Amino acid sequence: MASSSQPARVRFAPSPTGYLHLGGARTALYDYLLARKTGGQFILRIEDTDRKRFVPGAEQEIFNSLRWMGIDWDEGPDVGGSYGPYRQSERKEIYQKYAQELIARGHAFVCFCSPERLDKVRTEQQKRKEPPHYDGTCRYLTAEEVQARIDAGERYVVRFKTPKEGHTSVIDLLRGEITVENRTMDDYILVKSDGWALYHLAAAVDDHLMKITHVIRSAEWLPTLPLHSMIHGAFGWEEPIWVHLSLFLKPSGKGKMSKRDKAELVKDGYSIFVKELEGLGYVPEAVVNWAALMGWSYDDHTEFFTLPDLVEKFSLEKLNASPAAINFTKLDHFNGLHIRALPVDELARRIKPYFSERGIAADDDTLLKIAPIVQERLQGLDDAPELAGFFFQPDVNPEAEELVIKGLTPAASAELARQILVILEGLPDLKPETAEPPMRELVETSGLKAGQVFGLMRIAITGQKVSPPLFESMEIIGKEKVVARMLRAVEMLTSME
Repeated sequence: MASSSQPARVRFAPSPTGYLHLGGARTALYDYLLARKTGGQFILRIEDTDRKRFVPGAEQEIFNSLRWMGIDWDEGPDVGGSYGPYRQSERKEIYQKYAQELIARGHAFVCFCSPERLDKVRTEQQKRKEPPHYDGTCRYLTAEEVQARIDAGERYVVRFKTPKEGHTSVIDLLRGEITVENRTMDDYILVKSDGWALYHLAAAVDDHLMKITHVIRSAEWLPTLPLHSMIHGAFGWEEPIWVHLSLFLKPSGKGKMSKRDKAELVKDGYSIFVKELEGLGYVPEAVVNWAALMGWSYDDHTEFFTLPDLVEKFSLEKLNASPAAINFTKLDHFNGLHIRALPVDELARRIKPYFSERGIAADDDTLLKIAPIVQERLQGLDDAPELAGFFFQPDVNPEAEELVIKGLTPAASAELARQILVILEGLPDLKPETAEPPMRELVETSGLKAGQVFGLMRIAITGQKVSPPLFESMEIIGKEKVVARMLRAVEMLTSME
């Protein structure tokens, strides 16, 4: 078995049945980190033999989601490589060849049992309170009988001839030795009647031919791990290092997380699909940081990681087999941290699409100016239009009642607004160092609180009770617009006197 410190050849093998979900993204991330850490190769392989579940466009969505996360691959359907094809649908004849080899070696057999017969057998087994299993009807047919029935046109599948004596032991890197009694294992189908190989055979053949050293995958494959070990043994192949990752639990910690829980999450503004996380305003750096720590830790206190950090620090030995509850609060936390770590020009570039989606024509120059003053306040990139949309509007439209300052009458608020307007009109410019001192002086001379004076200005000038820093915002908006907005506030308040 290959050492986990040697150059690793790993594969991520998603099925193109929909968007890439969080579990798959984490598996791909760990594959990528191990390959890059050890100087090995990361292979992307598409497992698309289940044609009924195939979703057009899903393969490209998987590519896009991985690349959005910063994950690239050395071999795959779109980049080629020495061990292709990298779509299982293009490897049908390869699997059939190896299925025939297993039959010739006595480790597989042809089964002609119809679905109707198998349903009847299962029903009878359940009545006897036995676990449903194949009853072995075709297991002992002679080669001559098999050939005659094939020649007669009977439909058949290929099943693995699981040993009925003894036991099978397999080592999982996270869980140690796993042992099962062979008599409890079924004669699993390897090739369906339509000629398509199932995962059990196809993955084993591909992993061998592609020289995969480590198989990192979901814990849901643990029940059939002994079968996969047997298949490797039947061919006389060296097994890869098996790594079955921790399960994801629902945010409540009760029950396994699944794609079916999507609707509930969406109501709360979350998702387990990578493409949708992007749309919800999450940055890839945060998603990567968050996903990495659900099943792995570097130490008991370091939390903030970039992708290069993770490549440097990752090791299989620090993976954890314990189930991990999905904590979206933690994702929000990481999102804020990584947004604040972005260079200003990069933040400006990334928030622009969110303005566009809201129909706000945000120009690049202004975005560069507002990025530094919104950066500390963004929890998600999608917050930017709501926080800073007023920069790009010709006017703002506060309600007249909002302009009446707490503790003041409409008349007193109107008088305050007039004083503010006079000061603004007399300023040579609206740089913070120019505009803030006279406003602070107004606070002192008026006997009002800073919150009252600046609160009125904020609502009048931005149309919002919460905004980026007021004086920096005023400079970006420009004196002409600021004065016009303040004048409108005076008129609205005067009409209420």
